[in-house]
Amino acid sequence: MIHSVRFTCVLDTNIIYPIETRDLMFWFAHYDLFTPKWSNHIFDEWKDVMDRKDVTKEEIKKRTNVANLAFPDALVINYESLIEGLTLPDEKDRHVLAAAIKINANVIVTNNLKDFPNEYLATFGLVAKSADDFIADIIDLNHDKAIEAFKKLVLNRRNPDLDEYEVLDNLRKNGLNDSANYLHSLI
Repeated sequence: MIHSVRFTCVLDTNIIYPIETRDLMFWFAHYDLFTPKWSNHIFDEWKDVMDRKDVTKEEIKKRTNVANLAFPDALVINYESLIEGLTLPDEKDRHVLAAAIKINANVIVTNNLKDFPNEYLATFGLVAKSADDFIADIIDLNHDKAIEAFKKLVLNRRNPDLDEYEVLDNLRKNGLNDSANYLHSLI
């Protein structure tokens, strides 16, 4: 369980894409429910995923620019020298851990938990949480702000406009069952 509302989290690429998870995470961060962090490596992976999904170059640039403008302090720098000394099941994930160590993060939010063993992360004072577990924890910490952020997400939702229940269904389709059910119970 997370005990502080102002904790710092490195968001792995699989949290920033898909859009439904990213939107909810970003709205929660906008409402100061946590502090998001990422690296150029993470954004490069995000850009690659969007490119593979046939997102236009203009839209890719727009999405990454919006994220960096919304959270100007989110970019972690000077973590690269830590990568080589780290050992994870998938070497390609070491940059995520290096960024988290560099900023003394509390949590790595990833849906790729098998590649972030808790015993190893604990040696750095870190834990890894899935998006669903992390978001449910955030909701639990501050129901009112979480609902306010969720309603703002729905209000600002475009292409297509969706109501609260349609957004909750989309969250469920993206593996956020506990979080969507928790939000549903509060609205």
